Amino acid sequence: MNARPASARARAATRKRKRARRAETGIHRRVWGIVLASAGVVAAVAVVGVFVAAPLGDAIGQVVNSALNEKGTSTQDAQTVVVPTQAPAVAQPGTTPGALPGLAGQADVAWTTQLAADTNVSLRALQAYAGVAIAKQAENPGCHIGWNTLAAIGAVESGNGTHAGSAVGADGVVSPPIYGPSLTGNGNGFATVDDSDGGAIDGDASADRAVGPMQFIPEAWRNWGTDASGDGVADPQNIDDATLATANYLCHAGGDLGTDAGWKKAIASYNSDPAYAVKVSQAANRFAAAAPVGEAPVPAAAAAGSAGSAG
Repeated sequence: MNARPASARARAATRKRKRARRAETGIHRRVWGIVLASAGVVAAVAVVGVFVAAPLGDAIGQVVNSALNEKGTSTQDAQTVVVPTQAPAVAQPGTTPGALPGLAGQADVAWTTQLAADTNVSLRALQAYAGVAIAKQAENPGCHIGWNTLAAIGAVESGNGTHAGSAVGADGVVSPPIYGPSLTGNGNGFATVDDSDGGAIDGDASADRAVGPMQFIPEAWRNWGTDASGDGVADPQNIDDATLATANYLCHAGGDLGTDAGWKKAIASYNSDPAYAVKVSQAANRFAAAAPVGEAPVPAAAAAGSAGSAG
């Protein structure tokens, strides 16, 4: 075979350099997600979006699946996204003495207590998910976000606030605080996300890292952080605040989560890794199937306070 002329080789080399530059640009536009840790084993997962995913991942799935399978709930194909029904939460009737402050106080205590027993998720975490879902139904009924989708994201991201021995306190704050690994790159399997907060949110002035039970990176928290606990402070380590911020973002990104297209769009905006959508859909379907039967519909005006300005 005859060698190509020098001019042809030059043009081919130029095209190759252009393709390389385009590929590099595409990579630099991505935010790479973090970790799925199970029994101390950490795996990196590539994601796109403003959130960084999953410091716990499969470990909570094993616990939740064990509890739900004992109830006889079915499991879906491990590679298939089955868009879940957006399950309604049960609102606390009237004004209940001693109810939790903020949105979590809107969730019916008896219903969430039974749900906690059925799902092996803490009562306080479920009160956050249910309270936010009730508030969003009143504030933005067209979104149709269910408590089960919020609980599923919380499960995949941090084991519903239990990663690395953390627990959700009565005030909704996880202790010890939950942090993802520092996004310094340097060959550690994660992309470089330069520091944007001087360590004020994530405790790391060298690079950004994801924080809290819903794993926001600092820039995302500055855009979406809000107060749902009623203490006047937007805290990413507070499961009420983090859950409302997540719901506001999902409703904004997906529109109507009661549709397949809306739910998939919302979850992909949160984390575009296809495996992430599978995990969230599995957990959301199992949570919905585990909900106590015979619950009353959510009152249209159940929210006593604002569910946030974003929708």
